[in-house]
Amino acid sequence: MTLIHDAHKIPPADLEAHRQAAWERQGAYVAANSAFYRRLWDGKAPPARLGDLAELPFSDKAGLRLSQPAHPPFGDYLAAPRARVSRLHRTSGTTGQAMNLALSARDCEITEVVGGRAQALAGLGPGMTVVHCLNYQMWMGGLTDHMTLERTGATVVPFGVGSTELLVRTILETGIDAISCTPSYPTVLERVIAERFPDLAPRDLGLKLGLFGGEPGLDDPAFRQRLRDVWGMEPRNANYGVSDVFCNFASQCGEVTDLHFVAHDVLHAELIDPETGAPKPLEPGAEGELVLTHLERECQPLVRFRTGDIIAIGGTDTCTCGCTGFRFRVVGRSDDMVVVRGLNMFPTMVAAVIGAFAELSGDYRIMLDTPPPHDRLPVQAELAKGRADDGTLARRLEAELKAKLGATAAVTIVPAGTFPATEGKTRRVLRSYA
Repeated sequence: MTLIHDAHKIPPADLEAHRQAAWERQGAYVAANSAFYRRLWDGKAPPARLGDLAELPFSDKAGLRLSQPAHPPFGDYLAAPRARVSRLHRTSGTTGQAMNLALSARDCEITEVVGGRAQALAGLGPGMTVVHCLNYQMWMGGLTDHMTLERTGATVVPFGVGSTELLVRTILETGIDAISCTPSYPTVLERVIAERFPDLAPRDLGLKLGLFGGEPGLDDPAFRQRLRDVWGMEPRNANYGVSDVFCNFASQCGEVTDLHFVAHDVLHAELIDPETGAPKPLEPGAEGELVLTHLERECQPLVRFRTGDIIAIGGTDTCTCGCTGFRFRVVGRSDDMVVVRGLNMFPTMVAAVIGAFAELSGDYRIMLDTPPPHDRLPVQAELAKGRADDGTLARRLEAELKAKLGATAAVTIVPAGTFPATEGKTRRVLRSYA
């Protein structure tokens, strides 16, 4: 199968024949080579039509987590000979057991092309120099994301994590104008600059573009504006993906803040009700769990894979940027959802309220020490450096959370620097009960 150049700029209707042919090949390949799916499908053949995928049962992370220990190291959903595995990655383990990811040379190429579309859509291109500050130690966000950055034609500096003081000097000395990192990493840089470079402000580094991924946060207008004000750079969510599927298949453009789906030629998307599994129309205003199917994948093909991400569809028409994929925002993860007296609460919703308080750093944790049901939302919010609590801050934040989200919260204000500054993914919902 040949990748379609700029497929994300071709109307989906014009790709239907290509997508149908891709599924016919992929469905037959999975049925012949994946013991995992033969078992899940009870030996039945997959439907011939892509539009009939709903006849198949879902697969999910829990099933993959059982498969890998039983059939190490890649699970019995490895559909290619071990000799075809060109690259081994490991997931971050943020939401549970870390998983081994196998990619063939062809899988790597497709992953890089799709991710390159997303990075370019976010504004990266030839003539720019981007420093990549994600973990290269097996995580797909390191090397594979690096390769997606290179696909844009930009110069890529493979920095990784740690040695933050060296990073500041490198940016200044080499004229780097873009950074690729998690949304929480600029806070780490700010602390180092304040401590080690007292005569330097973050905007003095000259960064013009921030390409973010790996964590939520960029949906919050106050957070984006703060990055502009403090750093002088334009923040973009350039790196939305699901590691088991593709490291990156959606990003923001310069026109709207919704994510754009850029992988229609190699990835099929569905929307379902997260509680019942019933299909939902993928149309503007719809909200549900994202389900994905590879249309071309050699090593670990996934079919009707429940991502656990709850998304809201913003539009399905062609964006003014030229991207034809549907636009969406991530509401939260189903496993991060906290139900408070019948209301579904996600960390991103809490972050938007906290971000409006100048006295707070924006860092917070939702601390759950008892199993559901929950009658209130327990939040720890961190003071900003140099700011003090006048004794009313917790009460004011509780009132704002109630007004904006409808949930009763129990807020504790903690000192600046309480939460560790991390260069990787930050977990906002912490469950301490058995």
